[in-house]
Amino acid sequence: MRLSFWIGYSSIAAAVLVLGGCAMNPQQQPQSVTTSRLDAVQKTGVLRICTPGDYKPFSFQKPDASYEGIDVDLMASFGSSLNAKPEWVKTTWANLLPDLAAGKCELAVGGVSVTTERQKRAFFSAPYMVNGKTPIARCADAAKYQSVAAIDKPEVRVIFNPGGSNERFARANFKRARLTLHGENVTIFDEILANRADVFVTEAAEAITQQKLKPGLCAINPDRPLQYGEMAWMLPRDDIAFKAYVDQWLHLARADGEFQRVMDRWLK
Repeated sequence: MRLSFWIGYSSIAAAVLVLGGCAMNPQQQPQSVTTSRLDAVQKTGVLRICTPGDYKPFSFQKPDASYEGIDVDLMASFGSSLNAKPEWVKTTWANLLPDLAAGKCELAVGGVSVTTERQKRAFFSAPYMVNGKTPIARCADAAKYQSVAAIDKPEVRVIFNPGGSNERFARANFKRARLTLHGENVTIFDEILANRADVFVTEAAEAITQQKLKPGLCAINPDRPLQYGEMAWMLPRDDIAFKAYVDQWLHLARADGEFQRVMDRWLK
């Protein structure tokens, strides 16, 4: 009886939809859906990816103009799932969201923090890492910079890169410290080593990576960040089909171990 009920209900519903469709005037007819990037990428065989390319271990542009990092490896695999070749589009942190919104790329990656301001203008993939704000300083001075209050003093020189969440965090939290905007994220750590700055607050993963690359620098309490944060890939707003595919791919990459293998390659 239950099966018969559902068959009967479906038949009635179908009839109602047909009759309703006949009664629609032209203004009420549904408009055609814009082609999803999911279909466009498969058709062109090219996956355009915006990245600043200055953020180890997520995305870093090497001297030969090629890219390496966590997101670079993951994008190669993601592109393969669509039979598409990654095409990297160089941008800056200040222009990352505008370039994505302008259609210059299908995704924006490279250590992108999830923020509500970005969410107003873009979609995000499911977060793939918890990665909160962490100070990095000269090891000899690390004990002095254990909290926001300890850093926010007139004698402390806080340095930050422009256009992203690091700048927003610094300007929002440090009202008394001496703030310095430094245009090159790649060289910002050298400024601390050269004693031209004292502290840089970035994500834990970058702080941990840079303390390995730059002897004399120490990440301060990366397991207890100053502010909770998540990393994700930024996607064009309102393309639900594309986001659903990205999230499903990421879920399966986690489940089969591929995601963790990439993480271990860069973080261990």
